Amino acid sequence: MLIKPLDDIPSAEITPESIYQERRRFMRNGVNLMIATTVGVTNTTLFSAPVVAKGVDPSSAINLPIDFPHLKPSAFSTGEQSTPFAKITAYANFYEFGTDKSDPQRYAQTLTTRPWSVQVVGEVEKPGVIDMEEILRKFTLEERIYRLRCVEGWSMVIPWVGLPLSELIKRFQPTSKAKYVQFSSLLDPKQMPGQEDRFLNWPYTEGLRIDEAMHPLTILSVGLYGRVLPHENGAPLRLVVPWKYGFKSIKSIVKMRFMEQEPLTSWIEAEPRAYGFYANVNPTVPHPRWSQKKERRIGEFFKRNTLMFNGYAEQVSSLYTDMDLRKYY
Repeated sequence: MLIKPLDDIPSAEITPESIYQERRRFMRNGVNLMIATTVGVTNTTLFSAPVVAKGVDPSSAINLPIDFPHLKPSAFSTGEQSTPFAKITAYANFYEFGTDKSDPQRYAQTLTTRPWSVQVVGEVEKPGVIDMEEILRKFTLEERIYRLRCVEGWSMVIPWVGLPLSELIKRFQPTSKAKYVQFSSLLDPKQMPGQEDRFLNWPYTEGLRIDEAMHPLTILSVGLYGRVLPHENGAPLRLVVPWKYGFKSIKSIVKMRFMEQEPLTSWIEAEPRAYGFYANVNPTVPHPRWSQKKERRIGEFFKRNTLMFNGYAEQVSSLYTDMDLRKYY
């Protein structure tokens, strides 16, 4: 990554103060962040808003209703201890609902997640639309316990429920020109009040190279901890790419476009010197404002060393052979 002197950086490439201050607040209040917000749930149906019930402690999965009782276990799962459900839902980035880490849990219940469909267009033989009910009915779901690493220096271990993205992609038959796939989130400021703030050019977009999208580690998640995906964590459908930083995991997906050229993504457009297209976890490439060599697991006080490709180097390093990972960051 090339880092220019501050005077050479155009104002359009500077992170908004509200986001920067939020990241600084995390570092100041690291100890307090270990105390998770206690939330509860009553029985839910798929895609319904979670209902808070007093006195129920979901800090472990024991008290949670199970929406997916017959999940296929995955050989890709890490053996590390999962982050408690309450901490996963109480501390999240979902800027469509605000820039504070607690905003998604506070405001995301305005999102209507049923009916929901995903449009598939571009360089595919069979463009079309697929709805969530069909995804749940026709694809085999499994639980994958993945690390999630955020660029600000924190990490979690989450038991995702999902399906390999490659299985969905095959259905639409990408052409030989399909080198990339771009994902778009829902654009609806009435449901997503954070979109009234124009620090990003909505809708939120992200992208993968086609071989990354087809890699067996890449999944579309519809849930976590055996239950339907909470609104604050990207309901009803989000991307999970475990060897990349969390901002690559676009939430509330409504569109996939297959392209010959590398797509423009939201964070490249907003701050290209900090957020590259690849977003691979790489402790040797610093963010312009902080090092990436260490991370703090949510719920822990001491930091740990950041692993190359978030610990998935054995599985994915071959995707980037002969690439300069400081240039293609």
